[in-house]
Amino acid sequence: MAAPKDEAGRPRPGRPADGPAGPGGAGKPGAPVDLVKSGAAGPQAGPAPGTRRRRRLTRNLVVGATALVLLAAGAAGYAYLKLNGNIRSVDIDGELGGARPPAATDGSFNLLVLGSDSRGGANGALAGGATDGTARSDTAMVVHVNQDHSRASVVSIPRDTLVARPVCTAPDGKSVPAARSAMYNSAYEVGGPACAVKTTEQLTGLRMDHFVEIDFAGFADLIDTIGGVTVTTAVPISDQDSGLRLPAGTHHLDGDQALAFVRTRHGVGDGSDLGRIELQKQMVKSIMTQVGGAGLTTNPAKLWATADKLTRSVTTDSDLASVNSLVGLVDTLRPIGPDQMTMVTLPVGTALSDANRVVPRHPESDQLWAALRADQPVPASVTSSPSASTARTPTRTPTGASTGASTSAPAVRSPAAPGTAPYGPTAATAGRAAG
Repeated sequence: MAAPKDEAGRPRPGRPADGPAGPGGAGKPGAPVDLVKSGAAGPQAGPAPGTRRRRRLTRNLVVGATALVLLAAGAAGYAYLKLNGNIRSVDIDGELGGARPPAATDGSFNLLVLGSDSRGGANGALAGGATDGTARSDTAMVVHVNQDHSRASVVSIPRDTLVARPVCTAPDGKSVPAARSAMYNSAYEVGGPACAVKTTEQLTGLRMDHFVEIDFAGFADLIDTIGGVTVTTAVPISDQDSGLRLPAGTHHLDGDQALAFVRTRHGVGDGSDLGRIELQKQMVKSIMTQVGGAGLTTNPAKLWATADKLTRSVTTDSDLASVNSLVGLVDTLRPIGPDQMTMVTLPVGTALSDANRVVPRHPESDQLWAALRADQPVPASVTSSPSASTARTPTRTPTGASTGASTSAPAVRSPAAPGTAPYGPTAATAGRAAG
């Protein structure tokens, strides 16, 4: 049947005309004409409104996510460059050349940690004294990490120790002649980090694979950033030079107080450097405990602040002078906590040439360095050595070394009288033995 038509004989709109003859036979209504496919005139059908909204939302999410990724990458890149730029470095290998003890091949390694007593810049206000631009290594620790990186032996070298200092190069490039008997910390003063490393290697027979120096202001800032440290003293400490005054007991120290604590020498024991070393040992363990409980891995802001302060406070050898290298070192040392460290002081006796100076005591000092060279624990002859005893008084040989001779007088100055150690009661035994 033909479709209805208007007066002009055209099919009425909305009603399909008969299609061509199909399977139903001629004259049967055909399929509706698809105006889009057939090319007939008429508006093209677009996506539904809901579909358009979903597409816009998806596009916005993709753009936003991309922007966030770019911003995060930019921020991470900025942070990385900033932290890298904070680190000062010294090319120890380049300055010392090949005339050094061989590096270990079993995975163990050694790290020389120095605390600089420079009075320059911001350090002057904290340290006091003349701001003449010179500096000495006020604190020196040789850290030996064993083969499987599960334990560390830390040896503090008294700064007043008389040692044979090798030929060094001054910062201005001039040669500094060798000294038969010089204070250990003078090496840093005359030849900087490279001379300190060279002197330490000559003293110990160990290659210092890495070097880290931290200054006064940096140490105080770092302690403040991690929230301070807790220490325990068994006796009152009162030191006019460092400004530290603490009654006996447990104390939580801020940065400036912690700095005074590790620098105190006249307020504890007999006023020697040995008493100060015992305080420094306790501070190292307190810092490790504080950092372990500071939640740095779950607090990005605190982690950033700590990393920023640390990298602005240290000078390292060139191999460590990057964020990646420092993070790698921290990761290597992660299994080592206070309980996995043995901390001792180099066995020393009073120097015959100067009652205010000390020299390595033999054979204990030789046994100590030999054990570390063989990647062995600190020997019992060192860990069981009392802080005050009728030990050997060394006498210097013509070469600047020393040999022991028996005496009934105390040769090693005590950091404190027995039972009145300036460090905490729980740490007292460790301080006299394993640190």
